[in-house]
Amino acid sequence: MKNKFYITTTIPYANAPPHIGFALEIVMTDVLARWHKLLGKEVFFLTGTDEHGAKNYTTAKKQGLTPQEFVDKNSAFFRKLTGVLNISNNYFIRTSDKKVHWPGVFEIWKKMEKNGDIYKKKYEGYYCTGCERFVTEKELIDAKCPDHPNLNIEFISEENYFFKLSKYSDKIKKLIKSNVIEIIPEKWKNDFLGLIKDGLTDVSFSRDKKHLPWGIPVPHDESQVMYVWPDALTNYLTGVGFPNEKYKNFWPVDIHVVGKDMLRFHTGIWPGMLLSAGIELPKKVLVHGFLTVGGRKMSKSLGNVVAPLELINKYPSDSMRYVLIRSTPFGEDGDFSEKDLIDRHNNELANKLGNLVSRVSALIEKNCPEKTKNKLIKKLKLKEIEKHFDNYELDKTLNEIFAFIDVCNEYVQDKKPWESGDRKVLYELADSIKAIAILLYPFIPSTSEKIAKQFGFEILFENIQKPLKIEVLNNIRKGEILFKKI
Repeated sequence: MKNKFYITTTIPYANAPPHIGFALEIVMTDVLARWHKLLGKEVFFLTGTDEHGAKNYTTAKKQGLTPQEFVDKNSAFFRKLTGVLNISNNYFIRTSDKKVHWPGVFEIWKKMEKNGDIYKKKYEGYYCTGCERFVTEKELIDAKCPDHPNLNIEFISEENYFFKLSKYSDKIKKLIKSNVIEIIPEKWKNDFLGLIKDGLTDVSFSRDKKHLPWGIPVPHDESQVMYVWPDALTNYLTGVGFPNEKYKNFWPVDIHVVGKDMLRFHTGIWPGMLLSAGIELPKKVLVHGFLTVGGRKMSKSLGNVVAPLELINKYPSDSMRYVLIRSTPFGEDGDFSEKDLIDRHNNELANKLGNLVSRVSALIEKNCPEKTKNKLIKKLKLKEIEKHFDNYELDKTLNEIFAFIDVCNEYVQDKKPWESGDRKVLYELADSIKAIAILLYPFIPSTSEKIAKQFGFEILFENIQKPLKIEVLNNIRKGEILFKKI
């Protein structure tokens, strides 16, 4: 078993503060990073911001800021999000970082150029300023970009550098069909293979500096600036040290976590770049759906965009993390609402988990438990939970853990240790709470840490089935309420 694990989010565009959709992606990635850490692996978790492009340049100008000042301001919002959501990332990459990011981008460009895969030609095409990319006529709906229907599509004619992606089209198809690059879940693999059935076409790799003045210059041609693909996608290499050989400590990446709208770039253009440069390919691309609000896609015009940095002032970080995962079926769209957040906080986190910990710790404070074999733990479906984690079904993982919390709450009611005086029951419950807290650690880390401190155990995977030491139970006190009702 490889003892290192490298996982990434996509890097969101730093033109505005984060919305709840990216909060879902970064929490999902964090859950997986913490799970692998729990399994004893050395984890590297990368996130960051994509900062170049014409949109940032023009918006900065309107706001009277330099492009660097503008992206510094917006990147700080994403960095703040990692703090408030208790994200365990090892590094936060910024594509405007000339010291960390740019050398690796120059290096991959040169490798691809040396391989004869970059050429210059005049290009005419439709361009969406919202996506900051060229779009084909068949992608347009009523002459508009489906993702930005409020923006006019520009028709641009200019000389650019192109990448010979078509050269690698058949190879990429084979790699995906044979799961060398595994797209999860399967439906997104089939979706992508359907999308590229006629082959991948060459892609624009630069823009004229007149149209894109804010970005990484093309080596040996100051009139051109690198387009988003060689710049942004290369962050996954530069974030672990490329072009320095130390990047191989963690490369190849184990999992790219991406939204469904980012799939084709991560399984088409990105593998093509790596094949051209002679660099090992990613192992897995894990695809999540969008978050809707009240069943509708988030949009500024509908006024239903949810800002996680505002929500965090009202609700605990662990509650937000929990609800984002619990409400989103694996690989599908999920629906987010404040009502759902409040209901799940009150009914699941407070009434079920919080109540169990509070009742058991209060009973133990009055009567020290008596060590016994924990028969209750047999009802914990640990193998099922591990299987759900392995299949990335994080919502189902939580369902299983909370099913066991229900079992424990029923056990308290059935056994009534406050009446029976059965101190062995208290030991079984305390030992079961230990297992619950360890399994919930990837999802609600600060709550699990509080429980571990209160019940005197370390958050380690092997401690799930190791009996709780009886001597620590003498010191258990009721403690603070884990989840105050909203």
